[in-house]
Amino acid sequence: MSGTGTHAPRTVVGVSGGVDSSVAAWLLVQAGEPCAGLFMQNWDDDGSGDCRAEEDRRDAVGVCGRLGIPFHFRDFSKEYWAGVFEHFLAEYAAGRTPNPDVLCNREVKFKHFLDAARELGAERIATGHYAQVRREGGRWRLLRGADRDKDQSYFLHQLGQAQLAATVFPIGHLPKAQVRQLAREAGLATHAKKDSTGICFIGERDFREFLGRYLPAQTGEIRDPQGVRIGTHPGVFYFTLGQREGLNIGGVRGRPAAPWYVVGKDVAGNVLYVDQDRDSPWLLAGTVRTEAMHWIEGAPPAAEFDCTAQVRYRQEEQPCRVRVRDDGSLSVHFAVPQRAATPGQSLVLYDGSACLGGAVIESTDAPQPR
Repeated sequence: MSGTGTHAPRTVVGVSGGVDSSVAAWLLVQAGEPCAGLFMQNWDDDGSGDCRAEEDRRDAVGVCGRLGIPFHFRDFSKEYWAGVFEHFLAEYAAGRTPNPDVLCNREVKFKHFLDAARELGAERIATGHYAQVRREGGRWRLLRGADRDKDQSYFLHQLGQAQLAATVFPIGHLPKAQVRQLAREAGLATHAKKDSTGICFIGERDFREFLGRYLPAQTGEIRDPQGVRIGTHPGVFYFTLGQREGLNIGGVRGRPAAPWYVVGKDVAGNVLYVDQDRDSPWLLAGTVRTEAMHWIEGAPPAAEFDCTAQVRYRQEEQPCRVRVRDDGSLSVHFAVPQRAATPGQSLVLYDGSACLGGAVIESTDAPQPR
């Protein structure tokens, strides 16, 4: 389905069927911006009934109808599979914990979606992300969203100058509560719709069951850091560092009745290591090494500098010292050791509210149980 308009839109809004993108579109229409909505299908429905794509698409159509703007649809599921999902599976198979939202933004939303918008004659795209873009000193800067609890700059750290120059975030300056209030006042049916959570292509279904379709599980031993057998696990790549849920370790003779946490993985040996201390020394890293760094402004501010960083989404920013290595990777030393800095996840750097960029965590100096 595609709307028809006599003039090409200047801005194409990524309408997801959620409240955030709905209000982003409404704000542009209120400002008199010539715009259209585009719904992206990024995952083929597998018939499980867990994919909400059709419901979301109907909601997106309804919002565009309410706002009187053209509606367009594009199927990016093949591009998503090749650019995001194959990497997701390869990382889990290697025992790492990937972040598909980061890749989805880089490979789909700010690449194929941007190309599709330009094919429609638009100059730029808009999304419902909680982030802000500002031009300073001839460069585009990615800033945190005003609502710190909803800020999504962490997931957008792979964007560059060309993408930011062609992007607007209409709700980035608003708190979430106000976004819902605006949607309600505008009569948008999505005003009370629950936020989507978790990984988009898994939805509400069981993560292990889903991953097991693509990566055959093999049971193995759970051991403590000293190598003492504690129990068995259903598959080592189902777990990530610091995880507490799903271990199914009952009472262990001679051990306190306290929770267990994942503190290490030996993928080759199919062994999962656990400890009963949430802040176990086996989980704490003072230095984190990354793969090649992506700098939003194209280059680092210096070869060595101080800033703040996050090693996971919604973490409080942590003071650190950054050293840029000759190959473009980073060595980041934290003032306070970081818990469960996980290979495959993203380390993202900030200078105040400005996101400098980010990179995939390659390794840490946390001790390795064996």
